[in-house]
Amino acid sequence: MQPTRVIGLMSGTSVDGIDTALVDISGTDLDLKVELLSGETYPYTPQLREQILQLGAGTAVSMAELAAVDDAIARAFAQAAQNIQVGHQAATLIGSHGQTVYHRPPQAVGELGYSFQLGRGALIAYLTGITTVSNFRTADIAAHGHGAPLVPRVDAYLLSDTQEERCIQNIGGIGNVTYLPARSDDWLSQIRGWDTGPGNSLLDLAVQHFTNGAKSYDENGDWAASGTPCYPLVAQWLGHEYFHLPPPKSTGRELFGVTYLHQCLQDSAVYELNPADFLATITELTAASIVHSYDTFLPRMPHKVLLCGGGSRNIYLKNRLELLLGKVPVSTTDEFGLSAAFKEAIAFAVLGYWRNLCIPGNLPTVTGASQEVLLGEIHGNYG
Repeated sequence: MQPTRVIGLMSGTSVDGIDTALVDISGTDLDLKVELLSGETYPYTPQLREQILQLGAGTAVSMAELAAVDDAIARAFAQAAQNIQVGHQAATLIGSHGQTVYHRPPQAVGELGYSFQLGRGALIAYLTGITTVSNFRTADIAAHGHGAPLVPRVDAYLLSDTQEERCIQNIGGIGNVTYLPARSDDWLSQIRGWDTGPGNSLLDLAVQHFTNGAKSYDENGDWAASGTPCYPLVAQWLGHEYFHLPPPKSTGRELFGVTYLHQCLQDSAVYELNPADFLATITELTAASIVHSYDTFLPRMPHKVLLCGGGSRNIYLKNRLELLLGKVPVSTTDEFGLSAAFKEAIAFAVLGYWRNLCIPGNLPTVTGASQEVLLGEIHGNYG
């Protein structure tokens, strides 16, 4: 059977740009195989990025303005899909996560959550001439799930092992973990996953704050590495109720965004931290919240932690994680055959592929949904 050529499109809470993966996919579950043919990140225009960040921060807009941003994101996604195919045989399917601008987990048992992604799939399908699957989160939410994280089922079939227990730790704007037990007869039901808390979101916002927008992130964590963490502040911030909520749980910039950063800056005033010390302290919060999450909610610590996402390139953050995890080795998914930079985009290519084959994509033990469901809405290519 010939592999299916699929494009995965993803822009996360960091709003860095559109991570785009062109992949060949075959198989369904334990025989699932993915070959990355090309991966690129296509930046948003500065104007569109600022509009997305403002929406994510809760800025009020008219319906006409919201529609314009929705269309602009869809056009940017469609252009990314067209660009990634240059020099390659054409894809026949797109899995597009879109751009999250609002995420509200269920507030109580029996209540529904809500998650809003812009970049409508129908327009992407029309502009590219390729069948497009989008709106992946809504079906899980309708089944009383969080609609997040959705990649653990993909992680299970691409990164699990027959002997080792592994944690796949994505560090985007928000961090999320997939706990993979060693494969056995009932291993799928033992998989767990949740959002661990802030990833790069607070770090990036702090860098932008200290540089008046001249820099958008701390490359390699070099600035933070030149400072000294304030451990009493880290302990104070770890008291936040989110870190103590049991899974299933999910979060976003609505919680760990601009307002939270300003609270952190206010908390730090008494310690008179310079920018490097503050960045070191925020980095420590990201690392410590991940390890606290493992200590508190995992059945046991894993044999290995595999990093992916933009934060996997932050050398200082990786070093802090290694130190806090002690004897648990930390590497990246690159070392296990799956691109750390484009893993999330690859995951949504797989989820689109599964939807096209009518294979469920969620794990109820992760999202809290009442049942497995088909994820995503299919939009024809209008050819």
